[in-house]
Amino acid sequence: MAIGHAFVLDQKKLRTPKVKLTPQETAAEILRFKTAIALADRQLSDLKEKLLPEGQQGQDHALILEAHRLMLHDPMFDYEVQRLIREEAINAEWAARRVSRRIKHQFDNLDDEYFRERRADVDFVADRVVRNLMGQAVDEEVAVPVDAIVVAHDISPAEAAMMVKTGRVAGFVTDLGGVTSHTAIVARARETPAVVGLGRASEAIRSGDMIAVDGNSGMVLVNPTSAQLSLFQESIRRHQAFEASALKTADLQAVTTDGYRLRLNGNMEFPEEIPSLLAHGAEGIGLYRTEFLFLNQVAPPSEEDHYRCYKQVLESMGGRTVTIRTLDLGGDKVPGKKHERETNPAMGLRAIRYCLQHQELFKVQLRALLRASVHGPLRIMFPLISGLAELREARSQLEACRSELGRAGMPVGRRTPVGIMVETPSAALIADRLAQEADFFSIGTNDLIQYSLAIDRQNRDVAYLYRPLHLAVLRSLQNIVQAAKAAQIPVAMCGEMAGDPNVTLVLLALGLDELSMTAGQLASVKRIVRAVSRADAQALLEKAMAFSTAEEVERFVRAEMERRFATLEET
Repeated sequence: MAIGHAFVLDQKKLRTPKVKLTPQETAAEILRFKTAIALADRQLSDLKEKLLPEGQQGQDHALILEAHRLMLHDPMFDYEVQRLIREEAINAEWAARRVSRRIKHQFDNLDDEYFRERRADVDFVADRVVRNLMGQAVDEEVAVPVDAIVVAHDISPAEAAMMVKTGRVAGFVTDLGGVTSHTAIVARARETPAVVGLGRASEAIRSGDMIAVDGNSGMVLVNPTSAQLSLFQESIRRHQAFEASALKTADLQAVTTDGYRLRLNGNMEFPEEIPSLLAHGAEGIGLYRTEFLFLNQVAPPSEEDHYRCYKQVLESMGGRTVTIRTLDLGGDKVPGKKHERETNPAMGLRAIRYCLQHQELFKVQLRALLRASVHGPLRIMFPLISGLAELREARSQLEACRSELGRAGMPVGRRTPVGIMVETPSAALIADRLAQEADFFSIGTNDLIQYSLAIDRQNRDVAYLYRPLHLAVLRSLQNIVQAAKAAQIPVAMCGEMAGDPNVTLVLLALGLDELSMTAGQLASVKRIVRAVSRADAQALLEKAMAFSTAEEVERFVRAEMERRFATLEET
């Protein structure tokens, strides 16, 4: 949360010229395009070096800037621009714009929001090349006033990184973007409040306006009244006090008053999230999503790409356990391949199903994981397992890779636990059988809930039916935990439900061993765990499950939380 005066960036849209060339001019135009690419590559490299002297701050943004460098050399972009120049005799600026629009259109057809957000990255890279071709300045440092809230139509990750580096920016507000946009990720990594995707904020807000930004709720108040400002300032004061107190207890374990120990881990997608997770007390990584390795690449990442990234994360975690989920990709999300659009991709060829049908892609990741396992305690987790056959085949592929590496004389970790995400109703129902052949469970509640209740979370018409405390969900969770306990294997939860402090007592009562969540959720969950006994939580769950509807269960649990803790920020 932040309060400050708006600093609206004047971002005049770059008008791209269109020029018809003679056939004799195309060779020189291609050379001009190649020169602009080389210059852009050097600019991004210099920018990365410029940020590095600040230590971890520079490292936080290096991966995103490196992704933009990879996009510059994307064979699809390079080949198509040169082809248009040669075949249609048009200038490089116009050809670059046309190709970038075509690539953006391909992202529009993806179902996953995370991958759709890469459209903005295509724009940022193409804009840099066009500006170089036109001889315009790039990466100019903007003189941002101290404690300003930067307002813009959109902000590139490079611009955001430079602004954050100065320490003058209090927050960001943009018309475009989503929670998975690179600019939002940069802001989150540096704990700078940001509200993105507001539509026309840059038109409605004027430089100098007083604005209050709440990065948690996505609210922006423009020229608030005195009463609104006082309430907002009080919210900031309470949040800062809570954060300061939380950081003081970051090293304390989540142990109930009667001695029940719950491990609290972090969810992550980018290495730059690690410092914040550790600062807030994460005991390990409970879910590392690896799909980001496929972003901005025309071809799947190599074994070395995978290995270097996993090695970096394991070493950064300093001996803490890292649980890496194998690729949860679908047929419409793999670079360099064209696929027919699936009618229902959430229940189609994705995750472990896709990997088992594309074994070369799968083996590249498995080999890299095994090689990286010598650098720290690693757990491998297979997503969307629906039966024993999939688990057995996936483990067989893993052991085949282990044998290949052994024959090649490459070192691997001696013991790498292999677990599964329990996120399908079929896996929940046969959890007792799966527990005999998995080393651990991690419950993915996001998919488990939507599959169990037959609803699409992205469909606004039925989103109200997404109820984590539905009796069917609670009974599924009970069955999964009981199966894990009977087989004496750890059972974790890594879905959104794990980080919701309003249901922490329910999860504590169920008997989970680990919960995995974002950095900002760790303190609230830990405080609740440390303030109660597990016996008390079990009594609450027993009463809750006596009700029949999700609404009744939610009302009861909410009332109990309010009675016991008043407000979560004051616990």
